[in-house]
Amino acid sequence: MIDGTKFAIKLEDKQQSHQLAKQFETFRNNLEGFAEKHKNEIKKDIAFRRQFQEMCATVGVDPLASSKGFWSQVLGVGDFYYELAVQIVEVCVATSSQNGGIISLDELLLRVRKARGKSRSAQDVSHDDILRAIKKLRVLGDGFAVIEPINGHGRILIQSIPGELSMDHTAILNSLQTRSSFTVEQLREQFKWSDDRIKTAIDFMIKEGLLWVDNDGRHTEYYFPGLFTAQRVTAGESV
Repeated sequence: MIDGTKFAIKLEDKQQSHQLAKQFETFRNNLEGFAEKHKNEIKKDIAFRRQFQEMCATVGVDPLASSKGFWSQVLGVGDFYYELAVQIVEVCVATSSQNGGIISLDELLLRVRKARGKSRSAQDVSHDDILRAIKKLRVLGDGFAVIEPINGHGRILIQSIPGELSMDHTAILNSLQTRSSFTVEQLREQFKWSDDRIKTAIDFMIKEGLLWVDNDGRHTEYYFPGLFTAQRVTAGESV
């Protein structure tokens, strides 16, 4: 009797799994039909494209995973994000001498939009598009990374230099949500770090070209040029 009950339960589970698989397959087919019908809106409308990406994620479909197949042929999304990734690299390379390879997501988006032009044929891009394209760039190695604010609110930064920043470097960057510079005294007070720990972090960032040093003879201030330009961009200055 017990064996029969177990068999019935397993059979029911198998039937439910089969039914669920059929539902997902139906949804996937409907998604393909929807994509083919609305491919122009998906490519040109930011909000529409994001909703479509969320629908794809629901059934485990990644339109960017391959350059071949239905998604790239019908939607051209592979070409869209490939072109966007190339433009991101170009902007990061062009600005690296100014910002040391750290640029805010806002400034990167503004510069990419400017590079794409304002013609009707130019597809507008969003923060979400930039982040998705950067995710695809990671296959090239550790040259690109996204530095997100610890509390989930604030400035998102893009790192385009080889090598990972340490937790100390990231903590310093995250602490500069409303300013672009800091002093040793500020770090000591905020993080309760030793002077040796602060010096190690600062020396590395100066060596990598991430920091500018301003010493007026009385005190020393350290600037992240990437954040300094980001504040100018936010204020509306032309890039």
